[in-house]
Amino acid sequence: MKKIVLAGGCFWGVEAYFNNIKGVISTKVGYANGNKENPTYEEVCNNHTGHAEACYIEYDEKIISLEKLLESYWVIVDPTIKDRQGNDVGNQYRTGIYYIEDDDYETILKSIESEQRKYDNIIVTEVLSLKNFYDAEEYHQKYLNKNPNGYCHIPRELLK
Repeated sequence: MKKIVLAGGCFWGVEAYFNNIKGVISTKVGYANGNKENPTYEEVCNNHTGHAEACYIEYDEKIISLEKLLESYWVIVDPTIKDRQGNDVGNQYRTGIYYIEDDDYETILKSIESEQRKYDNIIVTEVLSLKNFYDAEEYHQKYLNKNPNGYCHIPRELLK
């Protein structure tokens, strides 16, 4: 199985969206690439940890390629907006692609280059090697499954 971590605003919707993509084996939400070990949700929301709310994705590359996974990612984010998606505002809501395998970097750059053609503004999605990922609290995991009417910046029709 391959792994990638994607940030795109509130992690609840990102996880719900990717759970419905064929080839995605598992997901979990958490905090990526910050400067505090084991942060709490409150600490991340107070904007002092440098973490992004993110979704850790394991996928079967025999079923879905990284290229296709990234094509799906671009559907749910506006990559030209810094530190905001929908009504979610703050550094923790930035868009980010955090790769685990160095070989994925070139694929990510090609995907951004292709996506950039759709926008006049520059894509500001952060692309970095994953330096850390801490699981979010249990009540955040599969949140929209547990709370079907919970807030989500991603249109509901994309979560089915």
